Amino acid sequence: MYDYFMEKLIYKKFILGTGAYLDKALAKGLGGVIFFTRDIHSKEQFQALINDIKQKAVYKLFLSIDQEGGRVERTENIHARYLSPRFAYERGEDFLRNQAKKIAQELKDYGINLNFAPCADVNTNPKNPIIGERAFSSITYDVVNAVKIVSETYRQNGIIPCLKHFPGHGDASMDSHLTLPIIDLPMSTMENIHIKPFKENLDAEMIMAAHLHCTCFDNEPIPASLSKNVIGYLRNVLKYDGVVITDDMVMKGVQNFGSAEACKMAIKAGVDMFIFRDADENAVNTIEQLIVDAKEDEVLMAKILESDLRIESLKKARLS
Repeated sequence: MYDYFMEKLIYKKFILGTGAYLDKALAKGLGGVIFFTRDIHSKEQFQALINDIKQKAVYKLFLSIDQEGGRVERTENIHARYLSPRFAYERGEDFLRNQAKKIAQELKDYGINLNFAPCADVNTNPKNPIIGERAFSSITYDVVNAVKIVSETYRQNGIIPCLKHFPGHGDASMDSHLTLPIIDLPMSTMENIHIKPFKENLDAEMIMAAHLHCTCFDNEPIPASLSKNVIGYLRNVLKYDGVVITDDMVMKGVQNFGSAEACKMAIKAGVDMFIFRDADENAVNTIEQLIVDAKEDEVLMAKILESDLRIESLKKARLS
């Protein structure tokens, strides 16, 4: 009975992509599924896929996607892209609100309930290889305003927003998919420019932590997603008590730590959930290893139980 409880408790912390091990993970209590372009070929096919997954699930699922508009958009097989966040915001608040409404309504029609958007990054580095037009602006006030508009519009139309990438990816000069970017800014700059859009939108149901190293938080090259100092700041200084999820755990910015060890570090730091883009052997082995480790680690177990309250609270409030 204890093993059954542990299995369900820990599988619930993960959002996996499609793959050979998805059915197994769903049967063990997986928390959610993330969809990519590879999964979406027509509206009818995508709706059928989601319905099939829901029928196999033990619990209600976070059915998620990255649908920012522009460069990061997963439905390009079905229709033309929306404008990127920057260009949408440049068209004015009404345009941005209307586009966010269209995105939300489309996603809800497919069966999606969670969008990993909006980006709350302030794109202060013109050579940023990963954010760029995904950010609403290089001006903090504009990002605060745009994030509020998009988040509220998503909520009003049945989609859970997820702000990303805490504590701010806008000054990066490297791509966290390929390496661990270093943000070498003083704390005052981080707080006044990059953290402010998160601070001003703490009603967000979910916040995604970035795989980047902020020198103002940690001397050692620890990804923010695993850092007790970064997540502790979000929890204890900003008083955020929503769900914290990591960016994709197969990105190179975090993989040097090993999947299971990285997840343990993140949980102890205060992270609640994890994304793995594939339901493959590595993802399932990582979850199974956490189940084993939690039995012997009281601190890890306590943090898992604490996280479960936040996950369940969000699911109860927002998943029909």
